Amino acid sequence: MVKNMASRFTKRWEEGEQKGLKAMLKPSEPLRTKIELAIKRVEAQIQYIENTLNRLSERDKYLFSKIVEAYSKHQIQRAHVLANELAELRKMANFMMNAELALERVALRLRTVTQLGNVVSTLAPATQVLQNVRVGLSGLLPNAEKEIEQIGAMLNDLIVEAGEVTGVAPNFEIASDDAQKILNEAALIAEQRMKEKFPELPSLKSAEGAGEDSGFSQ
Repeated sequence: MVKNMASRFTKRWEEGEQKGLKAMLKPSEPLRTKIELAIKRVEAQIQYIENTLNRLSERDKYLFSKIVEAYSKHQIQRAHVLANELAELRKMANFMMNAELALERVALRLRTVTQLGNVVSTLAPATQVLQNVRVGLSGLLPNAEKEIEQIGAMLNDLIVEAGEVTGVAPNFEIASDDAQKILNEAALIAEQRMKEKFPELPSLKSAEGAGEDSGFSQ
C-alpha cells in the first residue's frame, strides 16, 4: 500500500493528474512544477522588498544627515521633526526586513519538498508564515500583500492535493510551532541587520543637552 501510494505521489509529482473528468476538463500541472512556480513567486517578492529597503536606506541616510545638520545649526525643533520621520521610516523598514527574511526561509523550505512524507509538513508552516508576513506588510506594500496572499492560497491548494494522494493531513499545532520558529529566527536576524544597515541616532535629549552645554539655542 505504501509502495502504491509512493508510486501515485511520484506520478502526480512528475506528471500531474492524468485521468478522470477533472483532468480532461482542466489538465493538472505536476506538483514539482507548482512548487517551482511558488518558489519563483516568493523570490520575486523577496527582490521587491529588497529594492524597497534599499530606497528606504537611501532616504534614511538623507534624513540622518539633515538631523545632524539641524543640530549643527541649533535647529532643535526641526531636528525633532526629522527624527520622528526617521523613526517611522525605520519602523517600516523593520517590518519589511522581517518579511524579507521570513520569505527567504519559506523559499528555502519549499526547495526541500521532494519526498512523499514532507509535502504537507513543509507547506503547512510555510503558509502560516506567509499569512503572518502578509499581515505585517498590510498597508505598507499593497502589491506584495496581494501577491503573498495568492501564493499562500496556492500552497494551501497544494496541501490539499498532496493530502489526497498521501492521506496525510496537516498537524496545525506542529505547523504553528514551526512557523513561529521561522518568524523568531527572522526577527532575530532582522534586528542585527537593522543595526548594521541603519546607524543609531543619539537620543534627542542628550543631543539637546549637549547643544545647551555648547551654548546652542533654538
